[in-house]
Amino acid sequence: MSSRRPDEPVRLTKIYTLGGELGDPLRRIQNDLFDVGADLSVPVEGGDERLRVSQDQISELEGLCDRFNEQLPDLKSFVLPGGTEAAARLHVARAVCRRAELVAHQTATATPIDPLVPVYLNRLSDLLFILARCANAGRDEPLWKPGGPEGG
Repeated sequence: MSSRRPDEPVRLTKIYTLGGELGDPLRRIQNDLFDVGADLSVPVEGGDERLRVSQDQISELEGLCDRFNEQLPDLKSFVLPGGTEAAARLHVARAVCRRAELVAHQTATATPIDPLVPVYLNRLSDLLFILARCANAGRDEPLWKPGGPEGG
């Protein structure tokens, strides 16, 4: 719940847009996704020195998750996709990322893949969820309520 009075204007002390504070991490992630694609395009073979997803890339995502999540209130319910346009877009990106993670796991049953690829995609989807929450900072988050929006 918001701690402001209903007649008090919204004061956004931290604004996250797809530029600004998120621009650099998102550009690095876009670059990393080309690495993920390159990694998946060639089956894993012993001693192969091809471009592969690295633990450093995963650690960077985990650090970003920690950095942005510490600024958010604790979750008390499931978050529904939506809110600001940026948040909605980040939720869509997260859904696409989760689907890619599932496909990577399915692919791994038929073809050896780098085991770090699904881990990278998992951490990326976590980060996209956190960033969507950040994009809604200063507003009431769209939260799931048992029985629907009316709560009953």
